[in-house]
Amino acid sequence: MNGVIIQFFHWYHPGNVWNEFSEKAEYLKKLGITAAWLPPAIKCNLGTESRGYDVYDLYDLGEFNQKGTIATRYGSKEDYLKAINKAHKMGIAVYADIVLNHRMGADETEEITVHEVNEEDRTRIIGKPFRAKASTRFTFPGRQGKYSGFIWDHQCFSGIDTLIKNGQKLEGIFKIHNDFKDWNPSASHQFGNYDYLMGADVEYRNPEVIRETKEWIKWYIETTHIDGLRLDALKHISSDFLKDWINYIKTEVKDCFIIGEFWKDDVEKISEFSEKIGPIISCFDVPLHYHFFTASKEGKNYDLRKIFNNTLTEINPETSVTFVENHDTQKFQALESTVKDWFKPLAYALILMSKDGYPCIFYPDLFGAEYPEIQDNKEIRVLIPKITILPMLLEARQKFAYGEQINYFDGPNCIAWVRKGDDRHSGCVVIISSNEECCKEIEMEKEMAGSALYDFLGYRPETIVLNENGKAVFPVNPRSVSIWTFK
Repeated sequence: MNGVIIQFFHWYHPGNVWNEFSEKAEYLKKLGITAAWLPPAIKCNLGTESRGYDVYDLYDLGEFNQKGTIATRYGSKEDYLKAINKAHKMGIAVYADIVLNHRMGADETEEITVHEVNEEDRTRIIGKPFRAKASTRFTFPGRQGKYSGFIWDHQCFSGIDTLIKNGQKLEGIFKIHNDFKDWNPSASHQFGNYDYLMGADVEYRNPEVIRETKEWIKWYIETTHIDGLRLDALKHISSDFLKDWINYIKTEVKDCFIIGEFWKDDVEKISEFSEKIGPIISCFDVPLHYHFFTASKEGKNYDLRKIFNNTLTEINPETSVTFVENHDTQKFQALESTVKDWFKPLAYALILMSKDGYPCIFYPDLFGAEYPEIQDNKEIRVLIPKITILPMLLEARQKFAYGEQINYFDGPNCIAWVRKGDDRHSGCVVIISSNEECCKEIEMEKEMAGSALYDFLGYRPETIVLNENGKAVFPVNPRSVSIWTFK
């Protein structure tokens, strides 16, 4: 089967995701969705206002009265487990969003020694070490030791961004002095060292932290019966720890699918990270997303022949997870790089109908979304229209995207490719245009001479008949896509 992931949330989703997913799981199955990436299920510092990334308690999946609520933004633990169970009944795998990098909302402060570092080069020290109070002690009084009695304190963290000294609040990036006075060298070397991202940064050289994190993930997988993990913000986490931790999961807990978010537009950096960890992890093809973003902005000035150049899908397709958009690329988000609406059907055709990569579609592109954002004290409403052709592209993937792929990437504004099919599936011709109406002569098998093909998407009304050599000229509308398949 041609697997497809759906990211079943977006940054501004109003909540109650678990129940909504349960209601829509049957529809997703009919569309050919085989896996769902669900948002973080853990209790966070902002309670029901949290999107799931300001991690407080990894053991609280909406079960305990903490941070002013029992349920999370997305629902209760009971609802979460029901959603996973419904997915499994529909034959849909569930990938849990796991945030390992940091903790927020500590229960107590500690007086600790720190030194400040330069934000642009975290290896540069500013001033001398000093003592201050930091929110670094997590006791989870609402959970009262259920599932784990582990107490997190400053020995478990490498850095912090907020301190209190002599009653004054200090903000910056502060390296915590404990057993490790330098940042972890196996994190990304962006900004000198990118170990620190936000909150209380977890120290993965501490053996007690490693042990607790292994025990927690074993508990999480055995409790929820999830089928895979999406790991957040891996640029900032020790690759040495990740390799050990993932190997532990796959050998001691469950041999599940794992996707990593290593956000770099430079494919060589992603490839270097992937090589450190090995084939036990897949990664999102961030460079390909940026190609889509650029192509949608430049239109006819973008050379479609280069759309897969210098992408993870090109250099390591077995570990590439392809996507058009996600929650971080939405308008008003820190990594905003929204692909323009006219190009999204073309981009989805490229990831859904190509042989390489494991495609992931985005919730708003299937269901639409509308949300407000405050900018300069003014409310701006953002509308993400659903891509009306996306269900048919998903259907086309299930019916026709099989077998060998032959590319006709020979025009800057018009490219095509053939999927030759297999014993159970007929093949197809996919053609896209980023400018005017265009056409390409495509060669199919000679024994197919006389066969008639039609545009499965319905954009073109004509029937195309292969000549005696199995060739025909296939058209496509301006700035559009057509999928030609056999009648």
